[in-house]
Amino acid sequence: MPLRAKVTAPAFAGNAKMSTASESQKQAPEVIKELPGDEPEDVIFNNLFGLRTIELNRPKKLHSLNGSMIRKIVPRLQEWAKSDMANVVVIKGSGDKAFCAGGDVTHLAKDNTQGEEGQNRSAEYFALEYKLDHLIATYRKPYVAFMDGVTMGGGVGLSAHAPFRIATERTVFAMPETTIGFFPDVGASFFLPRMPGAVGTYLALTSDKLKGVNVYYAGVATHYIHSTSLPALERRLAELRFKDYQSPSERLQLIDSTIEEFATGLPHDEPMILSGKVRNAIDQAFGKNSVEEIFKEVELATRRHEPKVAEWAAKTQQTLKQRSPTSVYVTVKQMKLGKTWSIAETFQREHQIAAKFMRHPDFTEGVSALLIRKDGKPQWTPSTLEEVGKDPKLVDSFFEVEGQQRLQLLSDGDYKEYPHHFGLPSESHVEAVVKRGGKSVKEVIDYFVREKRGKQGVKEVVSDVLQRRTETQNGKAFWKAT
Repeated sequence: MPLRAKVTAPAFAGNAKMSTASESQKQAPEVIKELPGDEPEDVIFNNLFGLRTIELNRPKKLHSLNGSMIRKIVPRLQEWAKSDMANVVVIKGSGDKAFCAGGDVTHLAKDNTQGEEGQNRSAEYFALEYKLDHLIATYRKPYVAFMDGVTMGGGVGLSAHAPFRIATERTVFAMPETTIGFFPDVGASFFLPRMPGAVGTYLALTSDKLKGVNVYYAGVATHYIHSTSLPALERRLAELRFKDYQSPSERLQLIDSTIEEFATGLPHDEPMILSGKVRNAIDQAFGKNSVEEIFKEVELATRRHEPKVAEWAAKTQQTLKQRSPTSVYVTVKQMKLGKTWSIAETFQREHQIAAKFMRHPDFTEGVSALLIRKDGKPQWTPSTLEEVGKDPKLVDSFFEVEGQQRLQLLSDGDYKEYPHHFGLPSESHVEAVVKRGGKSVKEVIDYFVREKRGKQGVKEVVSDVLQRRTETQNGKAFWKAT
């Protein structure tokens, strides 16, 4: 029987208390108890042999993440991390509509209307959320996210930093924060700039959705299987037995090969959306370093002769003009800085940015227009991109470190690049192989198919990279200069 979410030994700080970097090494996290108003069954935990599952259970809210859920999940993760009986952790959503549609932003917006006290409560929520996300990002046991259904915002934080991220035909991925006057958080400063080319910045600014197999092609997910196979995969993961002498890397490889057993092919009627000339246009525009340069490149693309590119550019141009001007400017700077942040610094810096957005009118207005009033007509402040562009101090203020304070995290884990790569080949890896020289296009594709042991999608993704970024001379592939 599933274990209902009752926390008996909570083990982390539930407020937004911050400390200097040196103090954070000395202070133990405060103990937090489940609050009287917390929902009793918004998370369900289950044990099956060596498998531990976390099932998000707010179906009417599409499992939107709130403080009650976080206060239950973190102690369980900490408990399982110490248990020799727990081999693999799986996180999923109940039902077939969503994994997690994001954070409970409606509640936060209502809190913000209550002045400084309410804004502080909102900042405390983000402190809790980011502690959980960082714990997942640095978790030392295998962690598998079933991204089945809607996976947005806060749901991305629960999955994007995991070594194993499984998309299905029902997955809908997006980072919709600029739509509500916020910024892509939950570690997006880390994972979006590290996506291929400028795809991460494009998704951050436009809130564009990726669906089904395209979540896998884009590198957001590491695996793609049909949703009907998830229960069988879960049972198979429960049956895994690790040898005492197996290293963490060997255990992860076993899980990877186990997931691959359930791959039954990619849908033939769903083309790769972020590919070809449109993908080149994305890299050309969103690879720029300023809002003004991005808009200039998108405008130029609207006049291109390729109909698909011109259509994409016109739609993108209109989309960007509808987003919060402040959010657009902050996000462009965030994507640039995030490339240099470690995973720990990412959550600490994002907490400071989030707290400042809680005091800025755009977040409350954006959430109200989209989810409370539902008129879809937010009144941004400032109202235009031009106004924000003329006030660089406004954007810089979101990144100012106040007294060198940092959010106290639950784990001392840290890194500059993700330590595990179980997904499709990255564009930088393809580039490195091509630049070694001596291989034809077919030989490069065959190389990656062998390296990834026949993993589905490798041929499609590598072929697109080669078509876009290489030219052939004397039968050999050469990387094009940018």
